[in-house]
This record gives sequence, C-alpha cells and structure tokens, in this order.
Amino acid sequence: MEIDQLISIFELFDSWEDRYRQIIDLGKKLEPLDEGFKIAEFKVHGCTSQVWLTFRFEEKDGQRVMHFTADSDAHIVRGLIAILLMLFSMKTPKEIIDFDPAESFARLGLDKHLSPMRSNGLHSMVKRMKDLASSVETQGN
Repeated sequence: MEIDQLISIFELFDSWEDRYRQIIDLGKKLEPLDEGFKIAEFKVHGCTSQVWLTFRFEEKDGQRVMHFTADSDAHIVRGLIAILLMLFSMKTPKEIIDFDPAESFARLGLDKHLSPMRSNGLHSMVKRMKDLASSVETQGN
C-alpha cells in the first residue's frame, strides 16, 4: 500500500477508533523481523515500547535503496512502523535524509491524535531511519 492510499482510507473513517484499528491492522501485515535482530544493537531508543529496526540494500530502478524491516512489542507501534515503511523504505539514502514526513503525518492526523509518548517514539523511529541513511551516505555505500 502507498501512503496516498492510506490517507484516502483514513478519510473514509469518521472516528479515530476506526483509524487506530486500521493502524493496528497494518502492523499485523508487517514483514516478520528475524529474532536475531531483536537485540540492543538494533533497538530504537526514545520509544516507550520496544522497537527494533534494521535494513538491507536492494536494487530499484538501477539504484541502491534501503529496505527497512522493524518490529515492536506493541500493536499500535507496529502499525506506526508500517506507516514509516511506506514513507521511507525502498528509497535511496539521500531521499530518506531529504524527506520530511510532517506533511504525511498531518494528512493522516497523527500529529494531533497520538499521545505525546507515541509521538516521541514515532519521531525517534524517523530519526533512527535518517541516521542510518546518513551513515550509509557518509560511507558512500
């Protein structure tokens, strides 16, 4: 699913309860994260829930892109991860570094309907993805 499709789906719902259910359903469809990555090295700091994030390189349209995988011990956070993967996965490191997800978060209503703790966790995940992309970009990989 693309982010614009998700925004369209969200616009169909009248209540945030329905939108939260949709977010949780997205999380249920996440690509599984190998248990070997659920260690401190891959943990995202700044999240109340446990979140692990890693990536591998893939080829897309002749470019080397970052394919992220992640998991959490919280259902809603898994759904937020799914949204972040829509926004950041399968992009070049430079595209990830340059992308500001604020508009997408606002269009989804996440900027107003997440608790401060969930919002901080979401931004910690974004920061981690950008930091990984930045480190790859700096290394020239």
